[in-house]
Amino acid sequence: MSTLRVTAEVLTVHEHPNADALELAQVGLYRAVVAKGVYRTGETAVYIPEQSVLPEELIEELGLTGRLAGSRSDRVKAVRLRGELSQGIVCLPKALAGVDLARAAADGTDFAERLGITKWVPPIPPTMDGEVEPAPDLLPWVDIENIQRYPDIFAPGEDVVLTEKLHGSACLLTYFAEDGRVQVSSKGFGGKYLALTEDPRNLYWRAVHGHGVAAAAARLAERLGARRVGVFGEVYGAGVQDLTYGADGRRETLGYAVFDVSAEIDGEVRWLDATELLTGELPLVPRLYEGPYDIGRVLEFASGRETVSGQGLHLREGVVIRPATERYSPVTGGRAVAKAVSPAYLTRKGGTEYE
Repeated sequence: MSTLRVTAEVLTVHEHPNADALELAQVGLYRAVVAKGVYRTGETAVYIPEQSVLPEELIEELGLTGRLAGSRSDRVKAVRLRGELSQGIVCLPKALAGVDLARAAADGTDFAERLGITKWVPPIPPTMDGEVEPAPDLLPWVDIENIQRYPDIFAPGEDVVLTEKLHGSACLLTYFAEDGRVQVSSKGFGGKYLALTEDPRNLYWRAVHGHGVAAAAARLAERLGARRVGVFGEVYGAGVQDLTYGADGRRETLGYAVFDVSAEIDGEVRWLDATELLTGELPLVPRLYEGPYDIGRVLEFASGRETVSGQGLHLREGVVIRPATERYSPVTGGRAVAKAVSPAYLTRKGGTEYE
């Protein structure tokens, strides 16, 4: 899940092909359906992204009572309106009347707190929960931004790698070479530097034991001369999320695939190529494309059928984009890494979003 920022954005407005009273306001590569004539290209408005939870008074002000997602009808979710995908909300909240939105757009001002908007946190099923303990030296995962919100993370023609994004739950393992300790966590707990106490019933510990992840991390630490190694994998299957890929999270056939590796070498934490380091050691997420970056091609790969099961059982969630050579991005203020998500995945019925 990406970070939550509610920002002022310069709009590009397009005709809605299927509705005379509606238009499409573009932010980055996202498009949100808006009433016709309210906004013009070049004007600035506030953009509220998907997974935002809105306060009741703002929902009423925007005329969205009963029209948002979630049990409280307060969460922004991608929807199709008259056949066009609408991602996020474009608006001019009364609370920001008098604010110079053009300057705020240039400065990247975040209005989430001022508007009372929070980030949606998925519920935690019992199999993904457990007793936790402080883990200040855990190697955490990072939030990945959507390439449609930040299309300039990569330069046209830059060599990139696309891997399939799986709909499961992220499992974080940190191996400590000095004493052989292992810490296991989820993305949500890991972001708070908390580790899950070992429990054979816990989903993440079952995946770690079932696939020999700790042993593979130990071998990798020895090869690299690393003090710590982080192995980041997706746990999937029935009982985990609604897309199962033919695996069963309730049985021994629990699915697991590594999507990233980090290691502390000579006092510096580095992100490394999982395919180069762990092929033949652990299951890996499918690598779909290597070559020059082109946003059109990326969005094509984001859709279609999944390749994990080998049978195309489900639609594809999307792809993760990385540079062929790991680098810093001034756009994200950290790693140059992004995701592109399939519109069919975003608008599917009955989907689960456990973290």
